[in-house]
Amino acid sequence: MTISETPSTATPPRQRGSDYSRLTRLVRDAGLLRPRLGYYSVAIGLNAALFIGGWVGFFLIGQSWLILAVAVLMAISSAQLGFLGHEIGHRQVFRTRRVSNAVGLVVGNLAIGLGMGWWNDKHNRHHSRPNNVDHDPDVGPGALVWTPEQVADRRGIARVWARWQGRLFFPLLLLAGLNLHVSSFKALPKLSRYQRAVEFSLLIIHFGAYFAALFLVLSPGQAIAFFFVHKCLFGLYLGSTFAPNHKGMPLLTGDDQYDYVRRQVLTSRNIKGNWFVDLAMGGLNYQIEHHLFPSMPRPALRDSQAIVEQFCRDNSISYCETGLIESYRIATGHLDVVGNFDTARGRSQPVS
Repeated sequence: MTISETPSTATPPRQRGSDYSRLTRLVRDAGLLRPRLGYYSVAIGLNAALFIGGWVGFFLIGQSWLILAVAVLMAISSAQLGFLGHEIGHRQVFRTRRVSNAVGLVVGNLAIGLGMGWWNDKHNRHHSRPNNVDHDPDVGPGALVWTPEQVADRRGIARVWARWQGRLFFPLLLLAGLNLHVSSFKALPKLSRYQRAVEFSLLIIHFGAYFAALFLVLSPGQAIAFFFVHKCLFGLYLGSTFAPNHKGMPLLTGDDQYDYVRRQVLTSRNIKGNWFVDLAMGGLNYQIEHHLFPSMPRPALRDSQAIVEQFCRDNSISYCETGLIESYRIATGHLDVVGNFDTARGRSQPVS
């Protein structure tokens, strides 16, 4: 596979300003944009029960290596709370900004130690220009490289790392949870004085209580093991649900001329599955529908899929859907090809 075969920017089609309004009308007429208070009442209750139950189990088990089973449970709970926080941030749960922000701070900052101010800003920029290397922070230069231009800027160890990034992608996700925590603190100076004080206070309460519980209840070795099992599996789980959505899809640059529908659909990928996949991925397997309608409640995403897919078919818009394993193969394959791009020869070189 050469770099020319990787997803790239094609000549954008002519603008069709009415497409999104027509699609929105179809979805709204089907009742798919209405709030789902009953669903989210149950979801919040179940997430709270899992979170509280996990910590009750932690204190009941105490100093035993069985505590690592609780660490696994808490990794799942943290990721599920992350999905809920994501939906709260998009106002899928509550329609008002004030309530969404308040509950989001409780779920994000206090419960899982994730700064919601930083996350919402970063995630909203991603939604605005998905897979745009000049605007989307998710494909900007960082631990991974996404374009030959980013590869050309790497030197030394960073260049060697890029060559192996496809194969090391999932091991790298083990650090994603820790990176979320660090990024939350690093972003605090960019917030307003009031928001910074609130978010910092909640993060300190979270980590103060977390480390106090670990080192007061467990032996030092058990506490350290619990921490790394919890945080590494949290990062792996959360990262594995976000990875299939855009990686390996077309990359855009600058102020692309795509209309809203095409910008969202052409850069996103859906994952085939059933109710269990819906639950495990927090509804993110319906990435196309989520990007088109960020405030659409999770249970409506599955119902909207047939409408959106038919609309795309009628308007000759490519609609991508694949299996979970295949999506991972595409994503890591893209990273491998880009990471091994030889700027001098203009093609990808296989890892030796």
